[in-house]
Amino acid sequence: MSDTRPEMKPYVAAIHAYVPGRSAGKDGKPLVKLSANENPLGTSPAALAAREAAPAPHRYPDPDSTSLRATIGKVHGLDPALVVCGTGSDELLNLAAQGFAGPGDEVLFSRYSFAVYDIAARRCGATPVEVPDKDYAADVDALLAAVSERTRVAFLANPNNPTGTYLPAAEVARLHAGLPANVLFVLDQAYAEYLPDGEDDGGLALAAANENVLVTRTFSKIHGLAGERIGWATGAPHLVDALNRIRGPFNVTLAGQAAAEAALGDADFVRASRDHNAKERARFVAAVEALGNHGLRAVPSEANFVMVLFEGAVSAEAALAAIADAGYAVRHLPGQGLGHALRITVGTAEQMDAIAAALRALCESAQ
Repeated sequence: MSDTRPEMKPYVAAIHAYVPGRSAGKDGKPLVKLSANENPLGTSPAALAAREAAPAPHRYPDPDSTSLRATIGKVHGLDPALVVCGTGSDELLNLAAQGFAGPGDEVLFSRYSFAVYDIAARRCGATPVEVPDKDYAADVDALLAAVSERTRVAFLANPNNPTGTYLPAAEVARLHAGLPANVLFVLDQAYAEYLPDGEDDGGLALAAANENVLVTRTFSKIHGLAGERIGWATGAPHLVDALNRIRGPFNVTLAGQAAAEAALGDADFVRASRDHNAKERARFVAAVEALGNHGLRAVPSEANFVMVLFEGAVSAEAALAAIADAGYAVRHLPGQGLGHALRITVGTAEQMDAIAAALRALCESAQ
């Protein structure tokens, strides 16, 4: 312990700060950003109009996001009292760990899942426990086998980021059923709106029926409001109470609350975004599969991105450079053990064709 300057806690020093995706090439030139899973269709016109019409920014926002919570409740069939809003779902994920884990406790999550889970665990002094995956997807049996007397929180992203993999409702229910009642099960549904019509992992029903399930969602993805930083969570009264105790008091802006509420009412924009994503994702996956003899493989995705594996002579680093030369930024995640993969956001048809062409040319030159 230094007596000459303040020293950060050792569990904070162990955190590897979140590294955002690139938006410029090595020469500093801007790249088309397909590294952050943003909506290529932009934002709902209704949300943009509501954002512009919001009260002047010298006013504090409603600290409880009352009207937004009421609309969330109406759209999803939830009691607004059991909804809490946050600065993106990231804030809520961190609060879940902070509220229910601490030094001496363990926080579980699958390998190759959202980087924030490890940060959230360390931030509150808990021990992160990374559990082996099953071909880049969460392995329910492995997660349950890793539960100990010290486990306090288990995170599951569904669909998962950065792999795009998805556990169906029966597997999610099996995971929850196998967890002790005193373990908080946090189901991160940031990409849930991209699932096909009728597909549901059952998370909201689990949260409504149990005292140890918290579901989080975000307006950053299909609603196209990433820059406003708005998320929400729902769960049993004592879970929502815990998050409300420790969240920021004015954590969602005036413009953000207005835009998010309007976005929920624009079902046409959500449907168009989902349809576009499904179509362009399928086309891009087919283009990757056509390069399978060069060692490229697309991990099955239910999100708005595709993780491409480079398991042959063509490396992910070479592909990253070739895609950058074509004018695009995608996500390389060696820090998460994915040095052999690139996560590529589904963009416009033109953008996906350009990336597919860059990969095809790289593979042909490597022959």
